[in-house]
Amino acid sequence: MFCNQCEQAAGGTACVQIGVCGKDADVQSLQDTLLYGVKGLAAYAHHARRLGMVDEAVDAFVEEALFATLTNVNFDMGSLFELVLECGRHNLRVMQMLDEGHVKRFGAPQPTPVYEGTRAGPGILITGHDMLDLYNLLEQTKGTGINVYTHGEMLPAHMYPELKKYPHLAGHFGDAWQKQRREFAEFTGPILATTNCVLIPPESYRDRLFTTRVTAVPGGRRLKGDDFSEVIACAKASQPLPEHKVRESTIGFHHTVITSLADKILAAVKAGKLSHFFVIGGCDGAEAGRNYFARYAAATPKDSFILTVGCGKYRIRNEDLGTITLDGIGEIPRLLDMGQCNDSYGAIQVAVALAGALGCGVNDLPLTIVLSWFEQKAVSVLLTLLHLGVKGISIGPNPPAFLTPGVFRVLQDKYDLKLIGSDPLADLVAALKKG
Repeated sequence: MFCNQCEQAAGGTACVQIGVCGKDADVQSLQDTLLYGVKGLAAYAHHARRLGMVDEAVDAFVEEALFATLTNVNFDMGSLFELVLECGRHNLRVMQMLDEGHVKRFGAPQPTPVYEGTRAGPGILITGHDMLDLYNLLEQTKGTGINVYTHGEMLPAHMYPELKKYPHLAGHFGDAWQKQRREFAEFTGPILATTNCVLIPPESYRDRLFTTRVTAVPGGRRLKGDDFSEVIACAKASQPLPEHKVRESTIGFHHTVITSLADKILAAVKAGKLSHFFVIGGCDGAEAGRNYFARYAAATPKDSFILTVGCGKYRIRNEDLGTITLDGIGEIPRLLDMGQCNDSYGAIQVAVALAGALGCGVNDLPLTIVLSWFEQKAVSVLLTLLHLGVKGISIGPNPPAFLTPGVFRVLQDKYDLKLIGSDPLADLVAALKKG
């Protein structure tokens, strides 16, 4: 195999900044960005397909994008950058399909109080993102006396009428994915992991961990279909859970709920009672520095709303952020939990609706976006925001490892993409001055 750039054998001494067959570092970086973005898009598309939502144009793009990452196919920075933004465009469509699929199958979301903790009796804990798996589990556990609890990004399940109508959807247990080794060990029943946010289990709960379809970990038991009889049998044989209430929270501020309040929100903005909007969310992680987001949220003005999506919500949802009073509505929480990471689509819809109501562009809104960074689905969401031309986004605590300084400079120059600093209060002051 020979390198197109230097006509020397791949890996030879004449290859320039070799990544794969002579690709320079920035080209390799863009190809990696495209590949990670397609991975995230494919995860969302998989969930949408299971709900009957497909788009041939999206499937065609996945083929084209993967083809473009083959060795010796594309060394051109310009066309690669176009594909990266195209990934963002198609991911927007996929998030729309998933949003519509959830609403069509499980009903229009509603703000909902959620019991957090456990109730007396046997239980099953379901984690991940797949709402159809939860629905099937609820159907199969009807009348068994087994309670079902959500974990992690399954929390938004409680906002859908067709899911919360099951009385044995007993509540929510636990926090973000990176705490699962401790939390799953404390939960005495089986755990059903439906997507990628699952860690290799220690011995303490290895015999109680089940995964679905392509999700698999060493030591867990992988279920290839929708039959959860093994999980149910494990729940019946496991030690019952105690009655233990941790708290009650309110979730379910789907974009349709927020946009239905648009006239009240607009009136509050015009009356000077509402000064700013923040989107604080993304993918959570275990490394140091992520307390930044809790400190940032706690310091936001009391007359501002915070929209949150993804497991990044767990960095800020335990803060007492208070309420805002809207005329004709009354008090609503300042922190509006919109749902899973794929519900970033909803945050986009809210921003577009507010911009339309205020007669300005999204970049002219008093809006600050601060995203915690971790994995592929975060890439696809970021690319969607860039495709839409959203500027001034802050990400952190560290830059994506696959972005070279050269590519990151392009994103900084074109979109004012920035890294969070070490001082959230200073960053907040700067954002409010700019807003």
